[in-house]
Amino acid sequence: MSKTILYARVSTADQTLDHQKVQAEAAGFEIDEVIADHGVSGVSTMLRDRPEGKRLFDKLRHGDTLVVRWVDRLGRNYQDITDTIRHFMRQGVVVQTVINGLTFDGATRDPMQEAVRDALIAFMAASAQAQDEANKEAQKAGIEAARQVKSKYRGKKPSYDRETLGVVVDMLGNGSGASEISKVTGLTRQTVLRIKKDTAGAEEALRKWGL
Repeated sequence: MSKTILYARVSTADQTLDHQKVQAEAAGFEIDEVIADHGVSGVSTMLRDRPEGKRLFDKLRHGDTLVVRWVDRLGRNYQDITDTIRHFMRQGVVVQTVINGLTFDGATRDPMQEAVRDALIAFMAASAQAQDEANKEAQKAGIEAARQVKSKYRGKKPSYDRETLGVVVDMLGNGSGASEISKVTGLTRQTVLRIKKDTAGAEEALRKWGL
């Protein structure tokens, strides 16, 4: 007797297995069994290498249906996705997606239909990998933007360390002039004067930079 298996991959905390199952049932699928991998990357870990994903290759038989929310649940690597779908089609397994309602079936022998089907598989697999790469670029851009904002908030990095600041403060307390302190510490005269004007601010600048 043929069965319908939902494969779910939950890679982040904001994704849930229940959501993927409910979504599939709402689309009209009658799920006989759910197989899921948690906290597994679809980029670096091939389906065959995942703890639960590899079970699909043992469980699915001719006439069965494999349901996934979208092809990115199978993976985000072009080669892995295309190899996986074609493998299951050769085994007589129908692969269906909840999103867009796509069906990949190896039963057809018409060359034009095969060409269209294979082109669609390639396109969807490429889209999954491209989306992952776009997400990574957006993440990198966000990290860089946050770093720049943080740097802007911290202000310019101090040209002195805590030990040098201590020397400046001590010499100022002893009545030394800015020019003399500049020669001793190697700081510019303007920096010494800024420290003299706002010693607390100079301390805070060191704190912000973790110095």
